[in-house]
Amino acid sequence: MILSIFNIVLPVFLVIGAGYAAVRWRLMTDVTIDSLMRFTANFAIPCLLFAAISRLDLGAVFDGRLLVSFYTGAALSFILGTLGARYLFKHDPSDAVAIGFGALFSNSLLLGLPIMERAYGSDALAPNFAIISIHAPLCFLLGVTAMEYARADRPGRSLLNTGRAVFAAMFRNALTIGLALGFVVNLSGVPAPEALMSAVDLIALAALPTALFGLGGVLTRYQFRVAAPEALMIAGLSLVLHPFIAYSMTHWVFALDASFVRSATVTAAMAPGINAYIFASLYQRGQAQSAAAVLLGTALSVISVSLWLMILGT
Repeated sequence: MILSIFNIVLPVFLVIGAGYAAVRWRLMTDVTIDSLMRFTANFAIPCLLFAAISRLDLGAVFDGRLLVSFYTGAALSFILGTLGARYLFKHDPSDAVAIGFGALFSNSLLLGLPIMERAYGSDALAPNFAIISIHAPLCFLLGVTAMEYARADRPGRSLLNTGRAVFAAMFRNALTIGLALGFVVNLSGVPAPEALMSAVDLIALAALPTALFGLGGVLTRYQFRVAAPEALMIAGLSLVLHPFIAYSMTHWVFALDASFVRSATVTAAMAPGINAYIFASLYQRGQAQSAAAVLLGTALSVISVSLWLMILGT
């Protein structure tokens, strides 16, 4: 069983490692990696999300208990990460929110989907897409609200104006557009042309491997030793507490179907996503700690994800 789990997990991280090595050994440049990430973020992953949501059985997978289980763990991890950064590591309130955000925003797309697909097959991804469909809007809403409250005594634009800017940015984001168009096709009941869907599927096939390779290249830019203690705290919350809460609520509290338990737990067990660093950069707060949390969490998740898959009985 252990060997089969490593055969599921290791290929994902080997692709990340290949991207890391390609940049570290100067076989590819940062400019090339940025182009790969723009392709995945602006084209391939939006196509993947559009195709998935447009075909999703919304009534079957949009279960409030699934979402409550996942986002309760995410919110609690965010609160504890913020409080830990503030009172344990003595950061100011704004830095603490930026650091805590790493425990809120798990890498549900670039890591969660390929690991779920390798572990349980593409047919098992439907609950993942239900979680992902509200992931970025909800997490950024929580993060921005907390940040604006934390820096209420600092000069800057109001919470209302910041909220408007974030709302506008979300709906200019290709990922959000892909999700929204998928919902339109799904809810309208009007099928998209077969040729169009075939083209979308072709682009979507490139999404996950390209994104994983690009993620490895991006990770070369981060330094772990700068903020190791905070990164270790965030990694613990992301890789242990969040999936434990998701598993406990879906399995023991709500007794959901096994497919829901797996999707919630595996998605919750992912390392902090790149958006954690983007959020910190947006406010110029806690950037070193956020970058270190992404790097350390991704490295440790090789072990933690394997353990969670064992618990889930892969």
